[in-house]
Amino acid sequence: MWGMDLNVFSTALTAVVVGFLAIGGCASQPKVKVTETPRTVQLHQSWEVQPGDDVAGHLIAGGLGDVAIALQGSQNLYAPVSGRLQPHSPGCAIFSSEELPIYLFRFCGLKDPKWGQRRAGEMLGKAEFLNVAVLNRRKDGKWAFVEPSKQILENILKPLQISSF
Repeated sequence: MWGMDLNVFSTALTAVVVGFLAIGGCASQPKVKVTETPRTVQLHQSWEVQPGDDVAGHLIAGGLGDVAIALQGSQNLYAPVSGRLQPHSPGCAIFSSEELPIYLFRFCGLKDPKWGQRRAGEMLGKAEFLNVAVLNRRKDGKWAFVEPSKQILENILKPLQISSF
């Protein structure tokens, strides 16, 4: 008789615990405080719709000058060189490097970004769909879109391979 009562009690307790976990899992999560200063970039080219804009309640994630990459599920993304990841606009980040001072990388679609200084090959965040734009500084101080190299894109998509001799 006790075995049956304990079994019913155990099942009921399990159901209550699962219910509380389900409710807690659906509750809004606290926002993570961004410790990096957002970076603004003055572009040479200007278009009406920009990444980060809201159009009819939808976030624009890319635009002219971006390379759109469909990833297979949520994939880790890596720093192509040592540098700094900063917020840019809603859903977008800017990566800059002293190694490549005349270039900026704009990433839109980055989830769980790892703000601040990153070494080459360190994780920047994750994405399921990524828009990448490479910007080149012009003599007038503005930035212009340039085509990214396949090597840079590969460095962003795959962890850095360190060869040993």
